[in-house]
Formats: sequence, C-alpha cells, structure tokens
Amino acid sequence: MDLDLAALQVFQMVAREHSFSRAAEKLYRTQPAVSISIKKLEDWVGEPLFVRGAGAQALTDAGILLSEYADRMLNLREEIRKGLKELRGLERGQVAVGVNESSIHALLPALDRYRQMYPGIQIRVHRVVSRDVPKELLNHRLDIGVITYLPEEHDLAATEFYRDELVLVVWPSHPLARKRNIDIAALAKETFVAHIVESPYRQRVIQLFAKHRTPLRMDIELPTIESIKRFVEMKRGVAIVPRMCVEEEIARGDLRELHIRQMRLERRLYLVYRQDRPLSAAARALIDLLRKKLPQAPRHQKHPVQE
Repeated sequence: MDLDLAALQVFQMVAREHSFSRAAEKLYRTQPAVSISIKKLEDWVGEPLFVRGAGAQALTDAGILLSEYADRMLNLREEIRKGLKELRGLERGQVAVGVNESSIHALLPALDRYRQMYPGIQIRVHRVVSRDVPKELLNHRLDIGVITYLPEEHDLAATEFYRDELVLVVWPSHPLARKRNIDIAALAKETFVAHIVESPYRQRVIQLFAKHRTPLRMDIELPTIESIKRFVEMKRGVAIVPRMCVEEEIARGDLRELHIRQMRLERRLYLVYRQDRPLSAAARALIDLLRKKLPQAPRHQKHPVQE
C-alpha cells in the first residue's frame, strides 16, 4: 500500500475527534470505512497508531510522529492548491503573515497600500510570538514572518526592512515630561508599566538598569502595548516601548517621549520566509512592497536639553 493523503486526512480527523464514529460523521463516511483506512495505515507504518484499549483517545509514539508529518503534508497540499489558483496573477489568492503585537505597527502602511493595489488578495495576519515564527514558516502555516532577530534555521531567508528604537514615554504633566534626555538614575523611583510577554529587549532593559545599579520597579505587567499606553496616560506609571507603537500618541501630545542617555536600544525588523521553495505571487508582491515602499521610523534628533 502506498501512503495517500486521503488516509492521512482520515487519521488526522480520528486523532482530532478522539473518536472513530465522530470522525466518520465529519468525513461523511461509515465507521467501518474509517476503521479499515486506519488499519491499512497501521499496516503501512508497521505499528499501532492508537493506544490499545483506549479507543482513539491516545496516540502511540508512532501516531504522534505520523501526526506531525501528516500535518505538514496536508498543509503543503493546501499550499499547492493555493499556488495553482494564483498562476492567473494577483487577481485572487491569499497571503498569511505572522507577527507579534508590537511589530504589526511597521506593517500597517504597507498592508493598506497592498489592499489598494491587489483588492482580490486576502491578507491574513496572525498574532504569533516571535520565537514561534520560524516553526510556523517551516510547517507551512505562514508565508511571511516578521521577527527582530536573524533566524538560525538554514531553510529561512531574512531581509531587514525596518529600524526602530525603544523609548521612554510619560504622561504630559509628569515631572520629567519637559526634559528630552535624562540619566537612568532619575528613574530609580518610577513605577514602570511593563509588557508581560518575555522578549530579548525586555531582558536587555533589565540588564541595563542592573548595570547602572538603578532599581527597575515593574509593579504593573500588562498583556498588550495598547493597555500599557492607556495606563501611562492614566498616570499610573511610565513605560519603555517601541517608538513606532507610540508615534500617534506623541504627535497628539497624549504622551511625551524621553531618551535615556545610557539606553540606545535599536530594534531591527526582518522579513522571514522559506528559501527552499518558490514564494507565491501574492507573498512576493507583499515582500517587494515592504522592502521598497515602507518608510523607516523617524530617527532621534538632538534637541535643546532642559536640565
């Protein structure tokens, strides 16, 4: 028996539903037909796929391994179908992008332009923790990823497309708000509103304060950048965030931007995609647009300093 995708689809449905009968209903097949398909697949593998006596409730080690490969193969089948549709051009299709919460701000201008240029292309932006982006790309769940580091995986290509920096923001009437540049020691008694998600930049900020022997009071940790900005506006603390995430609030005067003399933390954003296979026309068009059209974040310029 040759391994066919239909048998893998049956296996994945049984594993997902934990039931032969429910899988049969989902697939519009009879339960005996599903059981026969699983038996043939087990003969091909040479080992049981489900733990004996547990029905379809638990996979064996062989079943877990097969499930991982089946997921890749079935996702790849869908990618092939999508690619064939896009042979007609950019009139239809879809592109899946993976990005974390803060970096999405760098994509919005280009996504808006892309929609105007290719209204028939569906853009699906998935919120993905940066460390998981390479895995999602390799498993064919994403076309493009955005991360702040160069990936170690050899099958992935990375292109820098945006530069940003971390800045300190305070509310307009804060005692330090009239200053442009401050020493890190001036923040020893401040309450910081921090992002609860771990990241390399969070660790670098912690290390920076430790290096300069300055207490870093992160008494408040919130799950989103938007909630952090609102909490600072409510005068409940100060925050260190990517500048691109607060440009509008700074321009409106809702927040004030300060630069810490001892802190120069630049963030580089990279477009990441697989280089071991051709990109779809829709994905390639978006990458080209991001590389050529997206403006860089405004760089810090020197201003008169009020001491």
